[in-house]
Amino acid sequence: MILITGGSGFIGSHVVRALADRGVASVLLQRRSADVPQHLTDLPVAAAAEQADVADLDALRAIARRHPLTGIVHLAGYPAPGDPVDGVTSTERLTHGLANVVRVAAEHDLRRVTVASTIGVYGGLRHEGPLTEDLPVRLSAPHPIPRWKKITELLTEQFAEATGVELVNLRISGTWGPRGHDDPFFAAPALVHAAARRRPLDLSALAAPPHLGDGLDLCYVKDTGRAIALLQLTDGLRHRTYNVASGRVTTNAEIVDALRPLAPDADLTLPAGDGHAMNPLSIDRLRADTGFAPEYDTARAAADYVAWLRAGHER
Repeated sequence: MILITGGSGFIGSHVVRALADRGVASVLLQRRSADVPQHLTDLPVAAAAEQADVADLDALRAIARRHPLTGIVHLAGYPAPGDPVDGVTSTERLTHGLANVVRVAAEHDLRRVTVASTIGVYGGLRHEGPLTEDLPVRLSAPHPIPRWKKITELLTEQFAEATGVELVNLRISGTWGPRGHDDPFFAAPALVHAAARRRPLDLSALAAPPHLGDGLDLCYVKDTGRAIALLQLTDGLRHRTYNVASGRVTTNAEIVDALRPLAPDADLTLPAGDGHAMNPLSIDRLRADTGFAPEYDTARAAADYVAWLRAGHER
């Protein structure tokens, strides 16, 4: 049984489902409810839910006593508020949450803890070709999410050496699909919602105006969930850090082309231009150690996501 912090969230829900498809049950750690979400009640292996905060060590210990855990997938996080005082508290909670997860894993002799990191740790690198996990990343970051993930990767190395717990970093690429949300860094969710809802394209959530040529390594969330499940379950991993990605760059133009047959009348107009295309992430480690291969190309992912939204789901 795997404890998943953030298990009812976007990526977490798909990890729960991917584990269940492999006959492994999950315990969802949730801050707002002790009930299994409705969208996870149809699993082939039943999930359990616990209401607690990962920063609460006593609550986390109690959960570990109640369930026969074998590992932890740590996806939960907290936003970093702009207020300096609240920002210190938020960072403390992030640090305590990670430390608590590792402490409980050590106390219960759990075999592995996988910890969410991000494609953003590669930001600012000048490199030709796919980004590999052994590239030296920059110490600083202009955004709090990749900055915290870099700190987390150093802490997992420290905790692993101090406790003997196997900790694995998951450098998760741009992820889109069912139960997703508007993303400030890429336009795929906004394009899909416009096509599925037949409504005007809303790009207000984006940090910068998008272009057709903008691209990055996008991984459909069902592939992301399956990759994380494999990294949690596969024996004999040879590395501490893995890219969780598709291994290829997807541009906005490709997404628009995939959506047009599904919504011929939708206005998906984006400015032309090369834009900015980030390097793909290498998935050689992931493929070699787990056998993972993406199952969703752009066309299949777009069709699946549009069908999900048109079936009445909000996101």
